[in-house]
Amino acid sequence: MYKITVIPGDGIGQEVMKPTIDILETLNTKFEFIEKEAGKECYKKHGTNLPEDTIQQCKESDSVLFGAVTSIPEQKSAIVTLRKKLDLYVNQRPIHSYTNQDINFTIIRENSEGLYSHLEEQKRDEVIALRKITNKGSERIIRYAFNYAQKTGQKRVTAAHKANVLPLTDGIFKNTFYKISEEYPNIDSNDYYIDATAMYLITDPARFDVIVTTNLFGDILSDEGGGLLGSLGLIPSANIGDNNGLFEPVHGSAPDIAGQHKANPTAMILSSCLMLEFLGKQEEADLLHKAVDDVILENKIKTPDMNGTNTTQEVADAILHKM
Repeated sequence: MYKITVIPGDGIGQEVMKPTIDILETLNTKFEFIEKEAGKECYKKHGTNLPEDTIQQCKESDSVLFGAVTSIPEQKSAIVTLRKKLDLYVNQRPIHSYTNQDINFTIIRENSEGLYSHLEEQKRDEVIALRKITNKGSERIIRYAFNYAQKTGQKRVTAAHKANVLPLTDGIFKNTFYKISEEYPNIDSNDYYIDATAMYLITDPARFDVIVTTNLFGDILSDEGGGLLGSLGLIPSANIGDNNGLFEPVHGSAPDIAGQHKANPTAMILSSCLMLEFLGKQEEADLLHKAVDDVILENKIKTPDMNGTNTTQEVADAILHKM
């Protein structure tokens, strides 16, 4: 029995979470799903977008499934806070195209430092944001990237940085990258400036297998990956630490389409595949992943973001039918 904290959130988060749970319950694995609150609607009810009992339940669970939440200006990001509370220092985002074989890479993003450290201050007429990069943070994310490449049979790990402009913070990241690369002689290693990386993703994506980078850069590249695929509704992500994992779609809460039942559930369902892998249920993960692949490759059942007219539930039903 696996104890899974489920945080649907708000907007389309709730709409893509329900069919995902329904699909997981058909697998030959026992789950105890414990639903908890976070996000904008939670804030309206409780005065916080991330209650302490939600955090505590996540800590006590085997993993967390997270839908999507709407940002609230007066509150720190719920997902960023949760990543920090659980020390989920890895953000893993696979970018896989079903129509272009050159687009098949994974972004490994440092998840706990950088400009997402909430280190901002205002002094009279200026505001300063501090970018925190540490040796420890750089070493553990880079080592994870090389281990991931080794485990999945990837040939190359690329570091994306801006050490020419940020010689201290990104200097640490770049130097650590090449120091650790020496421990993996069978894996090619190279680096690009972040702006060059962004360009190459468009002009020559085949040069990438695994990209490892800092927090904000990884966030931006991930959305660019969504552009390459044509929809953020196809990109899952895993947030992984030494003791826990949280799995979420890359897309946001999309309040403009909430309640219209046309959100693409694929990213949420693929995120649950990453959860299954994390829990050591590779056979079940492969079964579900193949079902998703089959539906997408058939190109018949599609939500509007993929130029289709089907509903969220119809896509989920088609995936379930393939299992």
